Formats: sequence, structure tokens, C-alpha cells
Amino acid sequence: MSNLKKQHENNSIFIPKGLNYFALFTSNKNIILNRIPLMKDFCFYAPTYVVFGKNSEEQVASQVKKFGGKKVLVHYGGKSAIRSGLLDKICGLLREGGVEFVQLGGVVPNPRLSLVHEGIELCQREGIDFLLAVGGGSVIDSCKAIAMGVANPDIEVWDIYTGKAKPAKALPVAAVLTIPAAGSEMSNSTVITNEDGDVKLGFSSDLLRPKFAIMNPCRTFTLPPYQTASGVTDIMMHTMERYFTKEDDMDLTTDLAEALLRRMKTAVFAVLKNPEDYRQRAQIMWGGSLAHNDLTGCGVQDDWATHQLEHELSGMFDVTHGAGLAAMWPSWARYVMHENVSRFVRFAVNVMDVPNDFTDPEGTALRGIEAMERFYHAIGMPINIKELIGRDITDDEIKEMVRKCSHDYTACCGGLKVLNAEDMEAIYRLARG
Repeated sequence: MSNLKKQHENNSIFIPKGLNYFALFTSNKNIILNRIPLMKDFCFYAPTYVVFGKNSEEQVASQVKKFGGKKVLVHYGGKSAIRSGLLDKICGLLREGGVEFVQLGGVVPNPRLSLVHEGIELCQREGIDFLLAVGGGSVIDSCKAIAMGVANPDIEVWDIYTGKAKPAKALPVAAVLTIPAAGSEMSNSTVITNEDGDVKLGFSSDLLRPKFAIMNPCRTFTLPPYQTASGVTDIMMHTMERYFTKEDDMDLTTDLAEALLRRMKTAVFAVLKNPEDYRQRAQIMWGGSLAHNDLTGCGVQDDWATHQLEHELSGMFDVTHGAGLAAMWPSWARYVMHENVSRFVRFAVNVMDVPNDFTDPEGTALRGIEAMERFYHAIGMPINIKELIGRDITDDEIKEMVRKCSHDYTACCGGLKVLNAEDMEAIYRLARG
């Protein structure tokens, strides 16, 4: 009991680490502790083979062959992969290793369904049996979509994202990571934007977990500051979507999540100051993978409402995903905070270094949210939609995002607080700025 702070004014006990106890002093000062076990059963599956470090891309051909690849689609984005020389190096290494390949570039942030269709046709025509993403999360997500489309030729791939169809298999996918952010290099998830209606949807299946991921922190030295900050915001949000939960009993998972969040805070300031800080770039690159391979969600109910709300922002305005998350999270947090105030207190104290006012937990929780807003501003991120897109959002735009996010008013989102269409609209309005 040494870590308990007695609150004599209201005869209560506060446990600062957020453990799920309710404590009350009775009139004779005996302590009653009621404990409700809330930890969820879970499975953890993270089969991706990681090759991490300087010159790690040298292993690309041997890894492809180890996992059965004979003819590879090398998928990439725009000019950076070419300008940096990485694409030529990867293709040269595959050639030297005796691995056939064809190339398909053109992936953009919020990857497009039209390019996925082009990739499916190319793979079918060329007899591709393995997909290699050279880039960040958008390229990897596009690869995963192509992998499902090729392996399930009787299914329209977009029907998988809308829930009309389910894939039976997928071609193997791997990644040479250049942008730590999405965590797609170890996750089971993919997100694609359909230009017809600007609809952005995600899909998750263990069929999509990459066979291997090559991670060389040196390849991130040239990332622009805004992209670096957006990536770290995305990494942190992947953990925060799991951290803000009603389950408080999986203490080790929570400790890991808090350590990851604190480390990302430290690392991002270091690399914004010195872009070639290998040590801190490495923390961010590895943090991105750990934040989204499900490790920081073991034993808890995740949320994902901020992501789903943001998907409509990036679908409508084509904004950078991480920046969109920063614009949405503070309003979501204020709206749902009372579902588990102690969790927000723990975040404020253990992650954002806010002093704990034991007499005012709601005040401490709010100061934690405000501290997060200051952090976002300090790394160049927005904290509302107006800062994100540079203008006021209209009522009609809000209603359209609510319609899409609620799947025409038929679906809810969120775990800490289940949000219906009315809740979604309230949060978008709070986030207007």
C-alpha cells in the first residue's frame, strides 16, 4: 500500500498507475478493495522476418528466394525512390541474385484503387508470384491490395474492402521500408482510396502480413521534417488507439505502450534537429513496426475511432494521414475522456509529464490533452481541421464525412466509446478549429 496516496478530504484512495481498483475508506478506516478482472484473452501473431540495420537491403534477393519468390513485382512510389538510388540498387541486387522482376511505380499517399487494378493486371500478365514494396505504408498497402486481387481473380478487390467479399488467399508480400509511419511492414492491415467517391477503406487479415521487412534507418535521413513528424504522429497514434481502453489490467502491455510513446517523443525532436542521427532514426523505424504489429494491444480492447474519422478527412481532402490524425485526436479525446478518466490521467502523468493533481483527476486528464496539443504544434502538426486544410470546413462537408464514416448511417466506430453518427458529427464540429 506504500504507493497509495490517501485523500483524507473525501476518504478515498488514488492509485496513480491506473490499476483497476476501486478503494474506499469506511467509517472505521478499514479499506475495501473491489477488483474487476477486465483483461481480454488474446492471440499474438507476428510472423514477419525483420532485417534491420545499415546495408540491410543487401539481403533482398536471398530473402525473396527464401520465401519462394521467383518473379517479383517491384512496387514503388514517386521520384524519391529513383532519386535516392534505392530503386536501382534493389533492382540490381535482385538481378545479381537471379530473381526476375518487373516494376510498377506511381503510388501516392492515400494509395489509389486505380493503380491497384493496374498492378493486378500487370501481375496476371507477367506471372508474378511475389510482391516487393519499396517505400512506405502507402506502397506496402497497395502491394497488399494487389496481392489479394491477383490471388482471388474471381473477386473484385474493392469488394474485399467494402465487406462484400472475403479473400481466400494472397500472394506473398515483403517490404524495403523507407518511411517509418504506417507500420504496414509488420501489420495485417491495408488501406486503399477509391477515387470514385473519394472513399477510403481498410481491411485486415493475417494473409497480408509481410514475409520479411528490410529496415535501414539510413534510408530515412532525407525525409522532410513534415513527413518525419507526420510519421511519428501515426506511429504514436497506432499505440494510442490501443492504449485508450476500458481494460486496465494488462499492465505489461500498458507499460510497453507508454515506453514506446515516450521514446517517440524524444526521438522526433532529435531527428528534426539532426536528420542524420542514426540512433534516433533507428528508434523511430523500429517503433513504427512495434506500434502496429499488435504488441501494444495484447489483452485490451482497441478503439480506432480517430483513424476512422481521419480516413474521411484524407479521403475528402487528400491530406497527409499523420497530420490528419493530429487534427482529429484532441477533439476525440475531449469527447470520450469521461469513459475512463483514470486512463487519461495515466497518459497525462506517465507519457506527457503532467503533474498529477490527485484532487482533480479530470483537470489532470485535460492538461494531458493540452500537453499533447503543444507537442503536436512543437513538431509542426495541426491540432484541428482548419489548421490542417487551411480553411473552415463547411456543414455540408461535415455531413458528408459523417455519412461515409457511418457507412450511410448503418455503422458505429470506436471501442472506448462507441460512436454513432451523431457522435461523429459532434467530434468533427469540435475539431473545426
